[in-house]
Amino acid sequence: MTKKRRSQHWYGKLDKDGFIHRSWMKNQGFPDHAFDGRAVIGICNTWSELTPCNSGLRVLAEAVKRGVWEAGGFPVEFPVMSLGETQMKPTAMLFRNLLSMDVEESIRAYGIDGVVLLGGCDKTTPGQLMGAASVDLPTIVVSAGPMLNGKWRGKDIGSGTDVWKFAEAVRAGEMSLKDFMAAESNMSRSAGVCMTMGTASTMAALVEAMGMSLPTNATLPAVDARRTMLAHLTGRRIVEMVEEDLVMSKVLTKESLENAIIVNAAIGGSTNAVVHLLALAGRLEIPLSLDDFERGTEIPLLVNCMPSGQYLMEDFAYAGGIPAVLGELAGCLRSANSVMGKDIAHYAEGAEVFNRDVIYPFDAPLKPAAGLRVLRGNLAPNGAIIKPSAATDALLEHEGTAFVFENIEDLKANIDRPDLPVDAETILVLKGCGPKGYPGMPELGNMPIPRALVEKGVRDMVRISDARMSGTAFGTVVLHVSPEAESGGTLALVESGDRIRLSVQKGALELLVSDAELEQRRANWKPSKPPYARGYTKLYIDHVLGAEDGADLDFLVGKDTRLVTRESH
Repeated sequence: MTKKRRSQHWYGKLDKDGFIHRSWMKNQGFPDHAFDGRAVIGICNTWSELTPCNSGLRVLAEAVKRGVWEAGGFPVEFPVMSLGETQMKPTAMLFRNLLSMDVEESIRAYGIDGVVLLGGCDKTTPGQLMGAASVDLPTIVVSAGPMLNGKWRGKDIGSGTDVWKFAEAVRAGEMSLKDFMAAESNMSRSAGVCMTMGTASTMAALVEAMGMSLPTNATLPAVDARRTMLAHLTGRRIVEMVEEDLVMSKVLTKESLENAIIVNAAIGGSTNAVVHLLALAGRLEIPLSLDDFERGTEIPLLVNCMPSGQYLMEDFAYAGGIPAVLGELAGCLRSANSVMGKDIAHYAEGAEVFNRDVIYPFDAPLKPAAGLRVLRGNLAPNGAIIKPSAATDALLEHEGTAFVFENIEDLKANIDRPDLPVDAETILVLKGCGPKGYPGMPELGNMPIPRALVEKGVRDMVRISDARMSGTAFGTVVLHVSPEAESGGTLALVESGDRIRLSVQKGALELLVSDAELEQRRANWKPSKPPYARGYTKLYIDHVLGAEDGADLDFLVGKDTRLVTRESH
């Protein structure tokens, strides 16, 4: 070791402060030589029984520790807030920024030299990355991994995607409640995240595409022994990264984020990647905007996974995973560093595709030009997004009459009314579900089809909101409309009966109402009074940025890499 490690400001002093730091740690049985100047590696664990996706992280943490000890480091595991997407109310997204604060301040306050992030469920991965980016130590990720494929009545079923389909079938009278309940117990068969290409698996894939994990991290099933082995190897690698001073900002660059956008298009990844990458870029002080996501519009869809395709993450892993996709995209990717200390192209070396039904060749894709599209117009001056690969092609160019739900309570109270004045051409509009309005920007954008239409066989229609949608969801759904309704955006002024035009080809979203009429409506509009007057939720509402800025808190943008020097003793 040629340079005094960060941890030695805690454990290397031969005075009262050093005594206190070492002595209290020794009550766990650590010997003297654990404090001899070796790299102290923090293992940032989001394990929780309330976060089923992350329930396997205890096992992975122990494997990481083995690797750290083997490489001559000193592993110390610490907990942070865990965000259970399927369990938290009003939405896990409300707490992503709180998790990032927990991660950032834990890393900054403790005497560690590098950090391994253990996460999986949708918001844990971006929240951890955002927090770690703001401190900028050597950092590497081990993802929880996807569940095994769901199995029901002789076929594979996928978390989220099939849930939406089953629920609509029950509403249409095509599936019995008994069958619906039976499928419930057959879907989630092991620890791990959604086995569809939902947000959790999308973010794990983008972590790998950005070079922030070892190869194959994204797709190996949670219960596969190879994931435990990968965690062990990650423990070894983080010690080497500390020796190399390979901090996070040397790995994550503008080129890395552009690669993530490209890969997200190729895998049919979640729309939620947009807000997470924008927020991460803000922490890294990298200029990234919605316009950068247009880089993915010409990238073909290569991965045949739900909801954009047929298969599940377990199949994707066995077909070759992200290294195989990177190999197919070799001509599109930017040169970028990785936690391996090598260009991301290294991840594709020797990679093969073992099932062409799952991973299609670049020159014969599943769908051409299937990346996320950014929409702009008077209804979304600051932008909105849509996922064409999960939409109905015939609805991507559409003009229709709006039917408006003022908030989610309005929708729930009326969506099943038999006399709801809608038809298949109607455009459903939902307000009050943006970052401030809900609060937290929930996954409600893929609002249900009205019962009256479901019973007639309608399974998709254009839907517009300031909300997000689950990465496991599908449909012709316009999301992240900004400014949101709660901030007085044009969305707040839409009334039932207005005409709206959507053109994905032109990237346009227009409310066909005159400027004079909109000004009149704006003069009469009043924001709602948020029912939150204290605590984190009030802090969030007061400081959250718009969707186009990643919905981060304004005072968290950027980083502070200074060492804390004041002692508490």
